[in-house]
Amino acid sequence: MNRHVVTLALLALAAGSAFANGRPIIVTAEVPKDAAAPALTGHDVIARVDKQIANVTQWHALRDDPAGLELWILIDDGTDSQIGIQFNDLRDFIRQQAPKTKVALGYLRNGSVQTVQKPSTDHEAAARAIRLPSGIPGISASPYIALSDFIHHLPPSPLQPREILLISSGVDPYGPGPQNPYLESAIRDSQKAGVPVSSIYYSGAGHGGRSYWRINWGQNDLSQLSDETGGEFYWEGNSNPVALKPYLDRLNRRIAEQYVKEFGNLAQKGNTLIVPANLSDVASMIALAMKSVQRSSAPTAPLPPRA
Repeated sequence: MNRHVVTLALLALAAGSAFANGRPIIVTAEVPKDAAAPALTGHDVIARVDKQIANVTQWHALRDDPAGLELWILIDDGTDSQIGIQFNDLRDFIRQQAPKTKVALGYLRNGSVQTVQKPSTDHEAAARAIRLPSGIPGISASPYIALSDFIHHLPPSPLQPREILLISSGVDPYGPGPQNPYLESAIRDSQKAGVPVSSIYYSGAGHGGRSYWRINWGQNDLSQLSDETGGEFYWEGNSNPVALKPYLDRLNRRIAEQYVKEFGNLAQKGNTLIVPANLSDVASMIALAMKSVQRSSAPTAPLPPRA
């Protein structure tokens, strides 16, 4: 099964309840590395709701969306400050965004996001807003609690496509290990809001940032977060990346490949499915996508008391 098939199904099913009544759904058609973005049209996919074909009202590349993409760059404030030597790559990435793309910047700190640049098409101002992380070990608390809190406080904007780039070690002091309820909550919240979260691994400051088992679980959690929200996880083994540019270039291509789709007659229950029109084998895709639906209906974990 092609990977882009899974991506299409997961995004649509996970976001179904959030995008009822004709709200947009971001669809990603993944291609091999360095390949050109596909020239897809609305005729290349089929949308189904309750096994019935849904009406496709619009289909256009995300870069051409009338509202313009809202791209949030979130940096863990507990990240090793050595990342500063690579911030020119991040500034160049911001400057490369489409003129209508609104770029915003925030830092994860004490279980929330401190916004230092509101969404703006002034990309130069957004690039200037980047600062070094404080580099205090554990200052972000749980990056997943901060992400959930951030998504809950996003202004409602049904027609505004949004994406998040998260730069973090992924290490959660409240939930290390195979079962992290705060990660699960962040995934559900991102799915319901229809916001893909891509992530780049960069180690945290202090001794904990060099702990193999913490690095391992942090990367696992970031990978799960991005995979289940329709984003992409970028990492380089257990080490920090030599440069951010290759990851950011790939993310730029990914944004260019995304399409926004709107539907009429969507079911409130959100069991919406998008598949390529010529798909022949859907069994494994549906099984994987339904996992996201089940996750969306699970209860949200309570937040731990703040110090």
